Amino acid sequence: MPTIAAEEGYRFVIRTRESPVEPLHVHVICSDGTEFRINLQDGSFLDPVPRGRVRRVRRLYRKHLEALREAWEQYHPMRRIRR
Repeated sequence: MPTIAAEEGYRFVIRTRESPVEPLHVHVICSDGTEFRINLQDGSFLDPVPRGRVRRVRRLYRKHLEALREAWEQYHPMRRIRR
């Protein structure tokens, strides 16, 4: 599970083995171990986000979006992201 970006206590990771029926997504792992997913197509959260963290995570997601999308396509070449 490669870490694509890490900042402010959040790691953005891509799992190399994902179900083909799930939306294209990145996992966010918080310093306290909490984990949730963000859809790489539209930026929506696929899981509940701990209270008070939404704005910061959205900002970091947008900051690293291009690297996250490039990494997804590198690890999952058969599942391209619509842009």
